Amino acid sequence: MRVAVTGGCGFIGSHVVDRLLAAGHEVLAIDTADRYLNPSAEHSSLDILDLPALTAALEGCEVAFHLAAMADVEKVTADPVGAVRANIDGTETVLEAARRAGLGHTVLASTVWVYGAALTDETLDGEEQELDEHTPIDLDHSGHLYVATKLAAEMLMHSYRELYGQHFTILRYGIPYGPRMRDELVVARFVQAALERRPITIAGGGLQTRNFVYVEDLADAHVRALSPAAQDQTFALEGSTAISIREIADTVDRLLGPVTIEHIEARTADYTGRRISNAAAKRLLGWSPSTTFSDGVQRYADWYRATSGRP
Repeated sequence: MRVAVTGGCGFIGSHVVDRLLAAGHEVLAIDTADRYLNPSAEHSSLDILDLPALTAALEGCEVAFHLAAMADVEKVTADPVGAVRANIDGTETVLEAARRAGLGHTVLASTVWVYGAALTDETLDGEEQELDEHTPIDLDHSGHLYVATKLAAEMLMHSYRELYGQHFTILRYGIPYGPRMRDELVVARFVQAALERRPITIAGGGLQTRNFVYVEDLADAHVRALSPAAQDQTFALEGSTAISIREIADTVDRLLGPVTIEHIEARTADYTGRRISNAAAKRLLGWSPSTTFSDGVQRYADWYRATSGRP
């Protein structure tokens, strides 16, 4: 199958390209950069907001994976207009280009951050309620602008299905980590600080949790999303175990330490973590994360040493 991946030379996109190629697919990576371009993939350097150029590039493809986005929440806060153009207008352009080029299926990269706006009871029988793909969203609590852009992108997918019959799959990523991730991401910052013998800084008390997903496990879900069972479905690709920010620091200390830990003020509108089920992905796609957090951190540290020249 010939498929296109927008953002195919970025952190997650490049791993998706790698996994699709390994599965025997023909892949077009659409990205203005080429930092992590797989030499076995075709490359098209174009702006995803350029509808005529994107339509032409998608000719002959069967599926488009749309991963190109402004994903750094700090950049989203600093440039809200740019974030809306990249994340909402960009999704609209990809959907319309796919429609004009005759593609039957578009896969959207979304995020578990949208569950921050979930409309639920706080507890169920004394425990926090587990959320899934059918949990209603309360737009009054969409919170961070990044969440709003992803919710809008998801709504566009549904609208194109209803109006034009364009099939979709929405993949709500857990918090990804692993080789090629941005230096600003928490696991990368902690590992690099440890290797450089700098203190690790934690925003707030460090008790906030994330269900991290190793990037190669995440990429595997994209190959599985090509199956008929994924058509017109939304999947939460959540990690299996909640890891607190403090536990990340402790893991890095155990693997690479000793380290010094310092606390700073908590970040505004940060995603605090919710209990999210990945059962639908396991049931319909046969997907579940297989890499332990400790192993994933070690693999990232090994990759960072190899590519940065750090001892």
